[in-house]
Amino acid sequence: MVDVQPLDEEVIYDGRPMITETDLRGKIVFMNRKFLEMSGYEKSELIGKPHSIIRHPDMPKEAFCCMWDTIKKGEMWSGFVKNLRKDGKYYWVKVIVEPVKDESQNIKGYCASRKPVTENDKVYASTLFEGLKSGKIKALNMHHELT
Repeated sequence: MVDVQPLDEEVIYDGRPMITETDLRGKIVFMNRKFLEMSGYEKSELIGKPHSIIRHPDMPKEAFCCMWDTIKKGEMWSGFVKNLRKDGKYYWVKVIVEPVKDESQNIKGYCASRKPVTENDKVYASTLFEGLKSGKIKALNMHHELT
């Protein structure tokens, strides 16, 4: 994987559809053009890679534990996410992750779509993430806090 050094420079997400799909283990199987644009990666660099390739170090792992617990049960999860681009810049989104089911209703993967966030959302999420990292906020409450 690429070792990206974070920069303190934000790229604003304009809200055009940004979609990714993963397999059951979180490896990317599809991404649209907007995702490639925002992440700064080429398609060949992302296919088959863990979606965590774009995880910003400010994101607590507890946030994603909660997400996985929720989507593995077949439920939708949404939350604020700070992503790390290949060039080290970052961008904020509200992510909605939904299980993709086959004709027998078995989960066969996951689809994530994104929405823009407000400045207030960024402040709220940053405070929440700091609380998770410090242990002042428990991860069990995160799903309810972010939706």
